[in-house]
Amino acid sequence: MLTCVIRYQIDPTKKAQFEHYARNWGQAIPRCGAELIGYYAPHEGSSTLAYGIYSIHSLAAYEAYRTRLAADPLGRENYAFAQKERFILREDRTWLKRASTPHGESA
Repeated sequence: MLTCVIRYQIDPTKKAQFEHYARNWGQAIPRCGAELIGYYAPHEGSSTLAYGIYSIHSLAAYEAYRTRLAADPLGRENYAFAQKERFILREDRTWLKRASTPHGESA
């Protein structure tokens, strides 16, 4: 299992737009085949950093997921919403694999 962490730099005056965007992904991502861990908006500290985190079984599964997401009506709508509202200033993806588990759990 791989985990994708998306680090967003957002316009701090458009936090509500980012939260709307995040709620839409909360529906579309699981429907298209990834395990959504969550989207996180600024609360304290930095007002410009936000995160989206989801897991998927492999990079091959990710490619199929991206195809489904691009064809999903809500996915397309959400991409267009982000382009129109311009609340995302920068977006970086990092792929991680679990290196440890909580005490007592197996990997």
